[in-house]
Amino acid sequence: MILNPATVLNPVFTCLDALISDYGVYLYLVFVRLSLGAIAWVLGGGLRRKRSQGNSATVNSGIIFMTRPPNQSPPSIIITEVDPAQNDDGETINEP
Repeated sequence: MILNPATVLNPVFTCLDALISDYGVYLYLVFVRLSLGAIAWVLGGGLRRKRSQGNSATVNSGIIFMTRPPNQSPPSIIITEVDPAQNDDGETINEP
């Protein structure tokens, strides 16, 4: 059994070629009229949803994401007094 797609679909393509060569003009006219009817249907509101006659109120559902501040308190600020006579090692510098 041959499962090559070109070989399997060859009879379909041959049939379509024969159909188009024999009735191509008529198929074209039918498709043009069908497309004009489809365009008129769409422009006339054919794709709109039908409204129910009962309740006229509309309900829009959605999800709202709200951010909250964190529950942690901000870190405390530690203020230390620096003696200008000390260096980074903690040694006292003798000023002249």
